Amino acid sequence: MASHRRPKQPSRTRVTVLTTAAAAAVAFSAQAANAAPSEKPSKDEVKSKVDALYEQAEQATEKLDGAQEKQEKLQKEISTIQDNVARGQEELNKLRDGLGTMASAQYRTGGIDPSIQLFLSSDPDSYLDKASTMDQLSAQQVEALTKIQGKQRELAQERAEASSKLKDLSATRTELKKKKDEVKAKLATAQKLLNTLTAAEKASLAQEQAQAANRSSSRVNLGSTGSASSRAAAAFAAAQSVIGSPYVYGASGPSSFDCSGLTSWAYAQAGVSIPRTSEAQASAGTIISSESDLKVGDLVIFYGDRHHVGLYAGNGQVLHAPHTGAVVRYESIGNMPFQFGVRI
Repeated sequence: MASHRRPKQPSRTRVTVLTTAAAAAVAFSAQAANAAPSEKPSKDEVKSKVDALYEQAEQATEKLDGAQEKQEKLQKEISTIQDNVARGQEELNKLRDGLGTMASAQYRTGGIDPSIQLFLSSDPDSYLDKASTMDQLSAQQVEALTKIQGKQRELAQERAEASSKLKDLSATRTELKKKKDEVKAKLATAQKLLNTLTAAEKASLAQEQAQAANRSSSRVNLGSTGSASSRAAAAFAAAQSVIGSPYVYGASGPSSFDCSGLTSWAYAQAGVSIPRTSEAQASAGTIISSESDLKVGDLVIFYGDRHHVGLYAGNGQVLHAPHTGAVVRYESIGNMPFQFGVRI
């Protein structure tokens, strides 16, 4: 016989839980539907973020330039040491051959002196420390053996120095790669931000930059300020000749530059060699503490860590390579935190 038992009703607690969950789901859906979409950053916000990234990239760029300079210097030093070691080994071989000739002569006239046999062994250098046997050698033999000992010590020192510099070179190359990656990452992030702008916004930013550069250029041409020296004037003229050249990190001319690449290139055109990085350039001459004492061609150091440098252009303006995406141009010295000037 079929059962006519009534189905079990859900408990009041279970109904309450289900009702609450359903209400929460409806509320969440309503909030999601009514939520405002994430706002696109404004042109000014993008510019501010991009400027900050460019500054960080330039800090890394100056470290990159320093690592590149150190790498080149180490490579030259290692090459010189290796050449010296090769020549020294040839000299040592000749000295040993000469000592062997003396030993052969002794053998023909009555046998090899035991002391000579020892010097021709695998460790002749140790024998000279035994002064008690020195009277067994002729003056000529003593001179030859002393030269051998000196050359062996010299070669050992040079090989140790080369080994140390090779380790330093390896560490420098690692640092170089790290800084390159850091610069690229900052620039890639900046580019992503710029890509969020519309064509009209990009054009507006470019126009603002051009107008600012034109205003700075006109201020430079309105007045006259004496040059620090004839060479400073020549360096400034060289920098003027490349106005409009693009900023490229790690570049030092003649068609693209980073900040210290421009200043070092400009002074090189005037026959003056200055360090490659802005930090090193900050110590390359006489410090000029006051902006009012700057003269055309003086280096101008910016930021507390000295990661940016330009050339003073007169009338409160600086000629510099600003950052990626910009070109060599004039700019107000007040747009960046001035530290001091350097008169080369």
